Amino acid sequence: MVAGELLQDHVRPGGAPDPGELPDLKEASPAEPPADERDAMLPGGDAAAPGTRLYRRRFAVLAVFSLYSLVNAFQWIQYSIIANIFTFYYDVTSDRVDWLSVVYMAAYVPLILPATWLLDRRGLKVTALLGAGLNCVGAWAKCLSVRPGRFGVTLAAQVVCSVAQVFILGLPSRIASVWFGPKEVSTACATAVLGNQLGTAVGFLLPPVLVPNTTQDKEEIGHNISVMFYGTSVVSTVLFVLTAIVIKDRPPLPPSQAQAVLPEGQADGYSYQRSIMNLFKCRPFVLLLITYGIMTGAFYSVSTLLSQMIMAHYPNQQVNAGMIGLTLVVAGMVGSIICGLWLDYSKTYKMTTLIVYILSFVSMLVFTFTLDLGYISVVFVTAGVLGFFMTGYLPIGFEFGVEITYPESEGTSSGLLNAFAQIFGIIFTLIQGQLTTQYSPLVGNTFLCAWMFVGIVLTALIKSELKRHNINMGKDKCALQAVSPRYVQTPLTTMASLSRDCPCNY
Repeated sequence: MVAGELLQDHVRPGGAPDPGELPDLKEASPAEPPADERDAMLPGGDAAAPGTRLYRRRFAVLAVFSLYSLVNAFQWIQYSIIANIFTFYYDVTSDRVDWLSVVYMAAYVPLILPATWLLDRRGLKVTALLGAGLNCVGAWAKCLSVRPGRFGVTLAAQVVCSVAQVFILGLPSRIASVWFGPKEVSTACATAVLGNQLGTAVGFLLPPVLVPNTTQDKEEIGHNISVMFYGTSVVSTVLFVLTAIVIKDRPPLPPSQAQAVLPEGQADGYSYQRSIMNLFKCRPFVLLLITYGIMTGAFYSVSTLLSQMIMAHYPNQQVNAGMIGLTLVVAGMVGSIICGLWLDYSKTYKMTTLIVYILSFVSMLVFTFTLDLGYISVVFVTAGVLGFFMTGYLPIGFEFGVEITYPESEGTSSGLLNAFAQIFGIIFTLIQGQLTTQYSPLVGNTFLCAWMFVGIVLTALIKSELKRHNINMGKDKCALQAVSPRYVQTPLTTMASLSRDCPCNY
């Protein structure tokens, strides 16, 4: 969905209200929102933002999205954390089991542009239904793969789940921008990202418990795997139904001035492809693409190979490997929420991004050079600190991208950020996996540290312009001009061609 469509869902093409939304519009008509909702909007209440309103439904939308994102992330990591069991059960090599995680990254790259186009054209609800629906189909398909000779079936089912991910990862910033007020938008985005991180945490914790490494009987292992797969399928089905009921494209009235000033029409000359190309001409955003890709790709690689790294130094510690992964992600969840709250309070996107990047690099160095000390308690601590900063960075990158590309579609900027994360994730996972297998975890982790240092340098070069924040604060009318001239003129604002006074090409 493009930014110019954000106010159209409750209005028919001819301008008549959609009857299905009339009750909500009536509810939104009072001039004075409740105090708690007013506080989450612009400073000074709604007087500075006529026609804006927050709805309680936003919390239900956020909760349902976070939950089915959780299940999708769980299905990503559920193989790699017990890779040795699946290699034995399916009689395949460990690198083939690694591909059950890598396929999530490989599927994202070619499909992200069609997915963001669909989000622009068809809206949030259709995209959410596709994500939840494919997640459900993939989960049930895995139930058919519980036979020692059916590795191909489980791989095909994982491909379906990986396609579902394409319609999930780009939605946090869209949901936050369209449903939440300026004082809560970064926290909402962090919470939406939190669901995916929590799924990774559950993926580290539950598989070693549900499928313990205590037997060589393939029939018993198959039964344990079935319990895990069928349980996931039931939960996925319930969440698909809730997605159909709860999630809507947008509320009847926009939640912020930044959304309210966006016009209702779309210029006849608008080109989605041109919008993409113009984003790539925005140098601050291109630098963010690379730095976000390095950081998130490193996190994907560490998460995928964590079990192998732990088992290399601490044999027979399968359950502890899962608990360490859980520690890494739970600490990251705390980091995400703290960073989101801090951004909502301070709006210091560039400074926060750089500081968190540096602390992630330092944490990775400590984790790398203490992994082989022989004290697994030390690994718990270093992994927790590493997770706090690495995964805490994820919502910061999303929100920073939205700020410097406003009023372009949040789904497009987030989708491109995730695409680069998947590309770097594939490269890092394959290279680090080979370095870890042929040499040692120390060599593989040092490889990631070198790239993270490059990310710090590039982050320092990003020029920050908080366009969305400036509009919410009424400081910068120039930021209303899009990266591409795609809007029609409205009484709210005139969307002219990109001027020299507020270029994206610095």
